[in-house]
Amino acid sequence: MKHSIKITLILLVMFFAAQLIGLAVINAYSPQVVPITTETGEIQNITSYNLPYGTNPPEGIRPSYSLISIVIAFFIAILLIFILMRINAEFLFRMWFFFVVTVALGVTINAALLGIKYSSLIALALALPLAFIKIFKRNILVHNATELAIYPGIAAIFVPLLSIWTAVLLFVLISVYDMYAVWHSGIMQKMAKYQIQKVRVFAGFFVPYLGKKEAALVKSLSPSKLKKKKIKVHLGILGGGDIVFPIILAGVVFHAIGLVPALMISAGATLGLAFLFIISKRGKFYPAMPFITAGCFIALALAYLI
Repeated sequence: MKHSIKITLILLVMFFAAQLIGLAVINAYSPQVVPITTETGEIQNITSYNLPYGTNPPEGIRPSYSLISIVIAFFIAILLIFILMRINAEFLFRMWFFFVVTVALGVTINAALLGIKYSSLIALALALPLAFIKIFKRNILVHNATELAIYPGIAAIFVPLLSIWTAVLLFVLISVYDMYAVWHSGIMQKMAKYQIQKVRVFAGFFVPYLGKKEAALVKSLSPSKLKKKKIKVHLGILGGGDIVFPIILAGVVFHAIGLVPALMISAGATLGLAFLFIISKRGKFYPAMPFITAGCFIALALAYLI
């Protein structure tokens, strides 16, 4: 089997695994109606998602307002990234990553510990060393293993803020941006190269591999000569946004319609990504979101028809 086919399969398996883990985490944080007593003595029912670290959504927030807030926050984050790139603030970039990774891992780990006393503190104690190794020690196994848990945690925070149709609109906007950023402005390529080469942290799956020539060269060299030889390493990468957005849509569908339609969304996203891998050429950048979005929308249409 060709190396590129192996890497494609690895990326697809990790992508689909992240989708399933995401649905499990979102299910753990399913909304519950909790009665509370107000200062006047009245009993009111509020919806709680039992999310840790103050990440529960505000009570009564409208999905349309949430969508606007998410889009604004997304573009502020992109702007902040470019500012950090411009001033070469790699340490600040790493600290930002460290904070986000720690919280996201904590949310995911806490989902598995719900019901245990001090679960959020235990989850945080487990998340901190994993985030430290990921950001500052750069272990490839830890990197990809934590990526499987980071995006489910992020998705669990955003799912309560959206309805199906605001999530659909968000997908359209993100897909349009992705096409512009990859095919027109090259923003995505610049950010990816900056993360990998300067910050040495990449938000997404990151699978290094050797081509045929490089693999044959490695086999022919002794360990002592191999240490002195520079070997070109190819990279199979998939950005974090391409992973988290399908989890968000699947989670929204899960709460609104049920598990089977949500699984259909995850399968549709994976098939859309697989189609992109089939038609893509090595060494070229492609916007993944339009293909993932197409797969998700076809799956959503089928879910409504069934």
